[in-house]
Amino acid sequence: MTDSKNINNPVGQGGGQRKKLSRAERQNNGPHRNLDRRGAAEQKAELVRRMREKTRAVEDAEQANDDDAAQS
Repeated sequence: MTDSKNINNPVGQGGGQRKKLSRAERQNNGPHRNLDRRGAAEQKAELVRRMREKTRAVEDAEQANDDDAAQS
């Protein structure tokens, strides 16, 4: 009688032919996903930093305009 077929024991390949996948890897949460998450977090941090710089520049320009108007 043959074993039941699943990802770690495909029929016709015998045992040990395929790397045993951890539970996380079977759910597509393996080590490669952690790298993707880290990259996404870095991208988000860079985007937030650029947005803050842009808003700071706008606020500085508005403040400079207010100062010029107050001096006149």
